[in-house]
Amino acid sequence: MTELFSYTACRQLSQLFLAIIFFHSSEYILAIAFHGRSNVTLRSLLISKIYLLAMICSLLEYFLEICFFPGLKEHWWISDFGLAMVVIGEIIRKMAIITAGQAFTHLIKINHDEHHKLVTHGVYRFVRHPGYCGFYIWSAGTQIMLCNPISTIAFAIVVWKFFSRRIPYEEYFLRQFFRSQYDEYAHQVPSGVPFVE
Repeated sequence: MTELFSYTACRQLSQLFLAIIFFHSSEYILAIAFHGRSNVTLRSLLISKIYLLAMICSLLEYFLEICFFPGLKEHWWISDFGLAMVVIGEIIRKMAIITAGQAFTHLIKINHDEHHKLVTHGVYRFVRHPGYCGFYIWSAGTQIMLCNPISTIAFAIVVWKFFSRRIPYEEYFLRQFFRSQYDEYAHQVPSGVPFVE
């Protein structure tokens, strides 16, 4: 049992930490690649107090459950499904960043500049906000990978609520910048976050 506990914890936690390290370091590297080192700050790592608190709570849930309900963590098909979600979410988000190039920013643009173009090709042909879609899948996937039922639900709800407010706010400015071109695009292509149009 101790051997299984150690293997389970080692595998699932190492996957989580590798996913987190890769996600944030690649975001930072891509931000520098497209916007230059002088235009990128530590905020481009996308680590906030709320995000840290959520990850700490998920680890607390993980350790409590592995101590008191170790069988809950041994559902490998669930954990592997979560790992697949992490990889898929990461791919979708990075495709969004690479496709949009300089038009992709971590902060919502409220003023139109020459680099800000309406991107409708690549992954943007399928969803309007692939960066958000990818993060939504990635974040829920991290908790499914840990077999954390409470954090899976909490992450899905909290991230959804965040995007359900952010997408309309961002799209207000996109409609200001691109007028009927954006309206037509939004009418044809879903947002990429469930129940947010």
